[in-house]
Order: sequence, then C-alpha cells, then structure tokens
Amino acid sequence: MRQDRESAVGREIPEVAFSAPAGRPSGVEVMTLAELRERADACRLATPHRPGFHHLLTVEHGRLHHTVDFREHTVGPGDWLWSRPGQVQHFGDLSRAEGLLVLFEPGFLDPATAAAARIEDWYGPAVRHPEGAAATRTRAALHQLHEEFGERAGLPWAAHLDVLRHLLAVLVLRVAHPEVPAADAECAAGATFLRFRDAVERDFAHSRQVADYARALGYAPRTLSRATEATAGIGAKEFIDRRVVLEAKRLLAHGDGSAAAIAGRLGFADAANFTKFFQRHAGTTPAAFREAVRSGAAVTG
Repeated sequence: MRQDRESAVGREIPEVAFSAPAGRPSGVEVMTLAELRERADACRLATPHRPGFHHLLTVEHGRLHHTVDFREHTVGPGDWLWSRPGQVQHFGDLSRAEGLLVLFEPGFLDPATAAAARIEDWYGPAVRHPEGAAATRTRAALHQLHEEFGERAGLPWAAHLDVLRHLLAVLVLRVAHPEVPAADAECAAGATFLRFRDAVERDFAHSRQVADYARALGYAPRTLSRATEATAGIGAKEFIDRRVVLEAKRLLAHGDGSAAAIAGRLGFADAANFTKFFQRHAGTTPAAFREAVRSGAAVTG
C-alpha cells in the first residue's frame, strides 16, 4: 500500500488502460459493484488513478463516495456518476453500496452518438439524478445492456457487439439528456459556450484572457461571458482560471515538478506569479497543497 501511494502522489499518477475480460467483447464491460469488489484491488481503487475509459455507474442501494478531479461526490440511490477518460478519480468504500457499473472506451460508440451525448464533456456535472419517466427509462436501458452483456443469446459475435453498441448508445443518450432544453436561447448560449470551452481546453496554458478567446472565436467578450454564465453558472474569466487551477492541482498532486516548472508549463512568467495566482484561487500555496495531498489530508475542488 505504501509503494502504491508513493507512486500515485510522489511521481506520476497511474494511467489505467481498458482490459476486456477473457471471452468478452473489447471496448465495453458491464458489472455489478459486488463483482467489482471481488475482482479489483480495493487499495488500488482507493488510490488516485487516471483511467483511459469512461466509468458510468448508478447506485441502487446504499451510498458511495467517489472523488473526481479533487471533488468528492456522494452517489445515492437513483444517482448516476459519469467520470471520463483523463479525469483523476478514486473510489471510496465500495462495501457500502450496491449498483451497476459500465466501462467503455471512447471509440466504442459511433461518432454521431458520441457527439450527441457529448461523451468527452468532462466539464459537465459528474453526478446526475434523472426523475420520473426519465429515471425509469434510463434504468431500463441499463438493465437491458447488462442482460445482453451477460448472455449472447445465440447471436453471432459481430451482431452481439452491434447490439451492445446500440444499447450503450441509448443509455448514454438518456444519461446525457435527462431533460429537454427549455428554450432556443439556451441552445444558442450552449453552442457558444461549447466553442469557448473547447478553445479553453486547447489553449488555457497559452492565454487566460477572455478577450483573446473572443477574438479567436469571433465573439464579443460580453457574449462569451453571458453564454458561460448561462451554461456553466460562472463567468468566462473564472471558467478559464478554474481550468488552469485544476491542471495545476493535477501537476502538483501527481508529479514532482517544481513550482517554476509548473509555472512554465501553464504559461506563467515565473514561479512567483504562479504562486500568487494559485493562492488567490485555491486558498493555499502550491507547496501547501502538495503537502496536504501527500499527507492524505482532504483536498476538494
């Protein structure tokens, strides 16, 4: 356990690749949380790791604590948690919850479904709670997928794989869109925000100025701020700064780079400017944050 922890927080976060069980289709797996407890090393699940595939789980009984990118979520009955490739996560006590978990690789779904469900949108909420008919249909889609995964029912292998792909498509679309958008204005704001979000993801280490993104995307700065406020609940500048802080936390928690090295990687002129920025937004210094993570203290978003 000590060696696992040192490798996770002292050097570099473990990357976890998808590995299909013997005799099962590649790219997707469905299991109960009880099966996960039997098959997986609890210590490794409780240690921060970065999977290269999606985790989509729902709790049917009990509660599960699950941390995604330094934010702890409590997943209760009827909740759905979706963590995406590249996000840093770790499980809490799995003995306190029962439910189902779907693992799937980014390329398993067809491109149209992947785009419609925004499967790579890790800016979206990690936990969702569909209500009423939406909840019933989402659960039904999951259980049908689970049943099909466990039994080919005489289908040829290629047909079985296609059925799994289509059933997973239904599930992710249900989870991604539990409600119908209320107005066209919200859709327009969402489209503007998505363009801004993608630009920030690409260029946050090069620019932290809203005006730079507005100029590159052909919007007025106020348009970006209104769209981000309407969609994400925060202003455009805060959205950029939060993305920079998250990357800084990842580098501090799971690497050994100095403040100067991290500053250069994130586009700061020097370590002093980076430290001031980090302390202003995270409420602590980079050194104190790293020490808190290494000592096992609770550090949340």
